[in-house]
Amino acid sequence: MAITTIPRPGATLRSCCATLVVALLAWAMPAAAADSVPDPMANARYVGEKRCVTCHTTENSLFSHTQHARVFRENPRNETEKAVCEACHGPGSLHAEDPTNKSKLIGFSKEWGTPVAKQTAQCLNCHEGGQRQNWDGSIHQRNKLSCSDCHNPMARFSANGLLKKSSITETCQSCHAQQRAEFQKKSHMPLPEGKMGCEDCHNPHGSTTKKLLKADSVNEVCYTCHAEKRGPFLWEHAPVRENCLNCHETHGSHNDKLLRQSRPMLCMSCHNNTGPMGHTYRNPQDPAAAIQIRGRACQNCHAQIHGSNAPDGARLRR
Repeated sequence: MAITTIPRPGATLRSCCATLVVALLAWAMPAAAADSVPDPMANARYVGEKRCVTCHTTENSLFSHTQHARVFRENPRNETEKAVCEACHGPGSLHAEDPTNKSKLIGFSKEWGTPVAKQTAQCLNCHEGGQRQNWDGSIHQRNKLSCSDCHNPMARFSANGLLKKSSITETCQSCHAQQRAEFQKKSHMPLPEGKMGCEDCHNPHGSTTKKLLKADSVNEVCYTCHAEKRGPFLWEHAPVRENCLNCHETHGSHNDKLLRQSRPMLCMSCHNNTGPMGHTYRNPQDPAAAIQIRGRACQNCHAQIHGSNAPDGARLRR
């Protein structure tokens, strides 16, 4: 008969602790090793803008038209900005000695290979705070986008913001193809006409809300333009108060007024044949029901669909 040895409780506890210590050391050692890797630019010195433009003549001609060039050359705020090219790319002596070694200079393209975090840190040295205070942890930061994915500080392609495209909208839609398609639908926000831009509702540099909204909720964003829908109303329409997106699409729709469904089907998705709010939706082929599907359908009678202040407006009729 086999005899099973039961380990002593103390021995089991000691072995578990030893295993945990070994695991923690194994986890910490790669991080410590990474921290100990010498910076390839540690011994680099600043060489000055004149040394840079002897090789980079094309880049200099494009850069000279930008706001960065004017600020760095004419009104620098500190010694770093006086370095002009090296203010962003770092000290360039090692790059001048070995131009083919991309680790000797900070580059702002995916082909160059500089880590995204290092690229972003260079930009945030000057542009930290303000609208960028929520960059860390934002959806763009978590997806490893760098500033240079949207901006081109070396050339002036846009009226402002040193964007990679002619406008914020074109820059955003270079990635967000679905939203570009939605704006082509019959009913859409007036973005293709140039009356607004993505930045009117979103902060691409980060926000405390979902979808990078510039307010605490969807409704608050909508109210910045549609103030007449804000209320408070004597008679509220609950779905409206809860969320504008209960009835409307955000960017575009094939239905009138950016509605999620055509009227009266949108209304009937809540006001069906059951419950205290129930309505009977008759056959549209029935002439007696024609008033329900003509014009604005339910809103022919319930005109104040977002809310009413009339004493007799409990059913949002006026």
